[in-house]
Formats: sequence, C-alpha cells, structure tokens
Amino acid sequence: MQVPILKQGQYLIASIQGALGDQDLVQLRDALAEKVGRLRARGVIVDVTVLDVMDSFASRTLRDLAHMTRLRGAETVIVGIQPEVAFAMVQLGLTLEGVDTALDLEEGLAFLDKKMKRSRSRG
Repeated sequence: MQVPILKQGQYLIASIQGALGDQDLVQLRDALAEKVGRLRARGVIVDVTVLDVMDSFASRTLRDLAHMTRLRGAETVIVGIQPEVAFAMVQLGLTLEGVDTALDLEEGLAFLDKKMKRSRSRG
C-alpha cells in the first residue's frame, strides 16, 4: 500500500491509510528521505492514527526515517499514536528515542512551526 505524501508549505505530510507491511514502511522511509531534498521540505509529519499495532520493525523504521530526514535538513514529528499502541510499545520496550511526537496533525503542525521559528531566531 502506497502512502500519500502531501506538500503543505514547507512541510511534507505522510498520512498512513491502513496497515503497512515491512516493504511498505521501507518505501515510505525512502520516499520521504528523497522528497525532503527534492522539494526542499523543512519538516515532515507522519500520521499513524489508523495504526492499531506498531511492532519493532515499524518503530525502528519510523525512528530511522526521522533520523534520516534530520540529516537531510528536515525535522520530523510522528503524530496520532493511539493510547493502546503507546501502552503496548512501552510494555514491549519499543521506543522512538530521539523522535518528536504529537497528539494529532494540528499539534504536529504547531510543533514544527514553533521549531522553525526558534531555529530562525538563532540563525
């Protein structure tokens, strides 16, 4: 299943529409890493609201995605992790260490806007 990636201003938004297999996650990671550079995106939001399970591969791939896009010049925020998914991840010791998260798309956009303003005021 291909994940749609939309450009909203200086951000890319990838909204997962259903369960993804390992290959789908790898394709999403690679597509976002490529599009960050090509579209000159400053931020990436990955919306996982529809996911009711997040296994170790998915967690690791999302973490790698965030680190890859940061190396390409964009900040990433994962939004929409459901309470039961968060609980299961904690129980299984799965973390998104070093990855920013937000409650939903609206908060993710606000988070990136605030981060962009801070980086502009420093530079």
